Amino acid sequence: MSSDAQTARRILLLENIHPVAREALLREGHEVTLLAHSPDRAELGQLLQKHDVVGLRSKTRLTKDLLAQAPHLALIGCFCIGTDQVDLAAANALGIPVFNAPYSNTRSVAEMVLAEVIMLARQLGDRNMAAHRGQWLKSADGSREVRGKTLGIVGYGHIGSQVSVLAEAFGLRVLFYDVVKKLPLGNSQSVDSLAELLRRSDFVSLHVPDTRATRGLMGAAELKLMRPGSALINASRGTVVDIPALAEAIRSGHLSGAAVDVFPEEPASNSEGFKSELQGLPNVILTPHIGGSTLEAQESIGLEVAASFIAYLRDGHTLGAVNFPPLALPRQHPDATRIANVHRNVPGVLGSINSIVSELGANIQGQALATDEQIGFVVMDVEVQDAGELLKRVSALATSIRTSLLP
Repeated sequence: MSSDAQTARRILLLENIHPVAREALLREGHEVTLLAHSPDRAELGQLLQKHDVVGLRSKTRLTKDLLAQAPHLALIGCFCIGTDQVDLAAANALGIPVFNAPYSNTRSVAEMVLAEVIMLARQLGDRNMAAHRGQWLKSADGSREVRGKTLGIVGYGHIGSQVSVLAEAFGLRVLFYDVVKKLPLGNSQSVDSLAELLRRSDFVSLHVPDTRATRGLMGAAELKLMRPGSALINASRGTVVDIPALAEAIRSGHLSGAAVDVFPEEPASNSEGFKSELQGLPNVILTPHIGGSTLEAQESIGLEVAASFIAYLRDGHTLGAVNFPPLALPRQHPDATRIANVHRNVPGVLGSINSIVSELGANIQGQALATDEQIGFVVMDVEVQDAGELLKRVSALATSIRTSLLP
């Protein structure tokens, strides 16, 4: 059970997060450290002890045991779409909300996917490398227009649907498959199964999260279902595709090519080497997890997650948190004391908190409660003479996980 009355926080931003995030947080009066690298486990453990908030991208992993060593953390930000690098359940149990940026790099990833569709159709990667080697491969063999071809999209979320819109502008027919029923955009069509999509598509683009259901989603059996001469694009998660099976499908000629931006194991930094069974294969585009790595996307991500940090640290707003009950209580009484409490989701907690408020002779001016299966989160605006005593007594409740006074 922790209590907190801080206003300025020690914030750690890792992996070269765009400096606009640091600037936005500095304006709020926080102390911000910005590092360019992803720390190894030992360094990360030491850094967490010195900071209240941590922001990371895709390389840094916050495991259950690391979080257990830093229960003081107020919140975590993933400056990217994915959140599988953080143990969300462990953070939830400790009362630590985790925010991400589900929208900011959508356009960047979608543009790269469309570029790769054209590159694969025209074998531009191989022709480019041949020209660099001094070879002149002027030939139409294996080179096709994308107009009139079929793009199959697996996962029709923010990125998949944006890919759909851009693809139609290029004259592609679009099919999509999603485990959740989604409204088709433009002339795209939903199909009933992954197998149907694979059989009908000239290009297949994957846009799914890393879950138990998606790990190994594209194995040898699924690759065999794809049309002979079709191509696969993966800009989602490295665990989704069986890389050895994909390499064999290309070597055998069943697939005409592939574009892969994410891998099951990726270097921790740009100084480390990279190896893959896909290296050296014809019409294969390999990129170092750069789908969302544009200046526009990184700036937008920095602003989006920093705004989530500010909204939580200032007001206790958790809208957009991926592991936390969603709550936003408007500030209608600027002179009131705002207190936030994370607690175990058991009956009677709100009554216990309200009893303390009553015993202190305080007046509740606003209150909001949200819960999930494990925890509850309450934010209150109160008129109280001794805010420190209120913080102390609410924190002392057996159900409390963490309690904070907000500025």
